[in-house]
Amino acid sequence: MLERLELEAFLTLAEELHFGRTAERLHVTKSRISQTIKRLERRVGAALFTRNSRSVALTDVGRRLRDDLSPAYERIGLGLARAIAAGRGERARGVLRVGWSAPWCGNLVVRAADLLRARHPDCEVETGEIQLCDPLGRLRAGTVDVQLTAFPVVEPDIVTGRSVFAEPRALMVPADHPFAMRESVSLEDLADCVLVTLADAHVPRYWMDRHFPRRTPAGRPIPQGPATNYWSELLVHVATGAGVSPVAARAERFHARPGLAFVPLRDAPTVDYGLMWPAAGRNPLLLPFLDVVDELAPSAVRSGPGGANWPCDCPPDGGRAQRSADRSGE
Repeated sequence: MLERLELEAFLTLAEELHFGRTAERLHVTKSRISQTIKRLERRVGAALFTRNSRSVALTDVGRRLRDDLSPAYERIGLGLARAIAAGRGERARGVLRVGWSAPWCGNLVVRAADLLRARHPDCEVETGEIQLCDPLGRLRAGTVDVQLTAFPVVEPDIVTGRSVFAEPRALMVPADHPFAMRESVSLEDLADCVLVTLADAHVPRYWMDRHFPRRTPAGRPIPQGPATNYWSELLVHVATGAGVSPVAARAERFHARPGLAFVPLRDAPTVDYGLMWPAAGRNPLLLPFLDVVDELAPSAVRSGPGGANWPCDCPPDGGRAQRSADRSGE
């Protein structure tokens, strides 16, 4: 178990990369910080920082430890701040800007915003869509304070909360594609398709690999097709036969149209959605917003097969029964 000074000294030094400024922030001596970091490195069994007379930098092990510890430390701070605010009976006030990346995320965000306004009349909540081609840009630019979007996100300047809900995956294909008549498809089938993807200039590579893989689980290459900037472009490319694309199964309820079919991806991981916010400059309204999302989320999700959390208007069979009925004329 980490001691409090070890945790705070490590995370502060990882941010400042300067022993003097770290000591000032923690109100201890510079030598105390140095001794604490050395003791932590002995416990870890590896150097966490490289340092010389001119600079301090994180090692690979240090970066990994920072990325693992920062979200947990932030959540501890949030929990304490919640308790203090509740104990003082404080009312939230100000403006909170919330982003969402899919309509089903937007539904929950709008419900949470309405509840927050009702409970705290002195606050205002602005909501808006986050474009898939730049999922973290508005958060980093400061034009949104918190957003509900698809995981994974592992960035040193962004704190991620727990997963709010998870969606099974489907493969969106042209209506006349051979896969359109199947009950389900496998990730291995992607090697026999052309994948319509996103332009990834502003998208982390690990996020792309999760949602638009370049290889199947067996290692077969997946042909990469058009790279789109917006969801509407992706719909058009698939509908006109340029390729296929993995999507959340719920997309069928929002985007079904002539020319498109949605087939369950039976062995794909779920699409997990969660809240994230900047590590620095946290909006004071974040805490009450997280509270109302926590309150609403249980009513917006239910446990599905295999333990997945599916929003309540998503059928547990991913819509297969309805497609079968449509094909049989029932």
